[in-house]
Amino acid sequence: MRRYFGTDGVRGTVNQSPMTAEFALTLGRAAGHVLTRHLSHQPYVLIGKDTRLSGYMIESALCAGLTAQGMNVLLVGPVPTPAVAYLTRSLRADAGVMLSASHNPAGDNGIKFFAADGYKLPDEIEMEIEACIDALPPLPPALGVGKAIRIDDARGRYIEFLKGSLPRDMRLDGFKVVIDCANGAAYDVAPRMLRELGCDVISMHNKPDGYNINHECGSTYPESMTRRVVESGADIGLALDGDADRLIACDANGRIVDGDRVIAILAEHAHASGHLRGNGVVTTLMSNMGLERYLGGLGLTMHRAAVGDRYVLEMMRDKGCNIGGEQSGHMILLDHNTTGDGLMTGIQLLSAMRVQNRPVSEMASEMTLFPQKLWNIVMQERKDVLADTQLQLMIDEAATRLGESGRINVRMSGTEPKLRIMIEAEDEGLMLDIGEPLSEAIRERCESV
Repeated sequence: MRRYFGTDGVRGTVNQSPMTAEFALTLGRAAGHVLTRHLSHQPYVLIGKDTRLSGYMIESALCAGLTAQGMNVLLVGPVPTPAVAYLTRSLRADAGVMLSASHNPAGDNGIKFFAADGYKLPDEIEMEIEACIDALPPLPPALGVGKAIRIDDARGRYIEFLKGSLPRDMRLDGFKVVIDCANGAAYDVAPRMLRELGCDVISMHNKPDGYNINHECGSTYPESMTRRVVESGADIGLALDGDADRLIACDANGRIVDGDRVIAILAEHAHASGHLRGNGVVTTLMSNMGLERYLGGLGLTMHRAAVGDRYVLEMMRDKGCNIGGEQSGHMILLDHNTTGDGLMTGIQLLSAMRVQNRPVSEMASEMTLFPQKLWNIVMQERKDVLADTQLQLMIDEAATRLGESGRINVRMSGTEPKLRIMIEAEDEGLMLDIGEPLSEAIRERCESV
């Protein structure tokens, strides 16, 4: 059983277990010991962070633990999560760490590890680290400690990497782009990169103060972006989350282009140009049935993985696919990066618009989505409520009523104490008739379990 690592590293409220300075120090020592054991040289670990106030505290504590255990640390400062994946490979580091709680509020933080190849640290290594936390090894001798080195040009390296994903002769002049940086890790690189490619850029929420990351902005709150796009006459709006690994877009009319529509656009574009691998894409259990039908009409397969980028990536590698993602906007484009990358997704969208000479509204309208709604049931603590037979009976009855014209998915959140209920159907009335009473009945059942 995992005690600390979830589907996306260790995460929690700052100054509450496990997200404390003391734990970060201990985790650094445990990770340092385990990683050193798998290498024949003194390792280098790269640490990046987003713009949360607690990033300085967690960074210092983790760095102290790693260097105390004999590891060298490369500090790259505030950069997006996908930049850490890229820079770990580019700088030949033996591992990478991102300090971020993604789209969560400023009071949360997290610690996510990457292996040397830029992919998430394997499960077995995470479990080794967990076991080591409770049985720390002896410290090395005085002169066996590691050193910390600050890398000053990390953001510039990442910008060049992003631009290098486009054909060398392609520029994006003429596009007017609204970019919502969520007061997060991409506050600097996103506007700079778009301007260097020739875009007329309108920046929003790009003044982080440690407290305002994700606060009524970014991919989880795109309303202000859509208004700004319409008011300014922009061609497209791009909203990132706090660590810039996900993207929600909107067209010139302010209509949201979510992850399902982005996958449809990029998959069709790659298929037409002969660059789509695996004859399909990987999505999750939450992706809309309309996307499945649309891709099927193109002769493509949609594979569904469990919710979480870790599981999407595993299935992509298993099926040989190079495009995958989640409805929430977390896109993995394996031809370019090893993890979700909001900015990479954004410029690939712009590239498709340029090549096809069509607005994103036209490309997004080619797919019809089923009405879908998500209910979140907040719990005081995580409980295994899905093991309750009466609750499962209610879910099965709802699935029977929906038949083949709809779907229901009920799951525990991997990052928060929430039960998520998703229902979709061709008939919106049927979806609501089933969903509203069911969600209320499940809420009452969860309180009694």
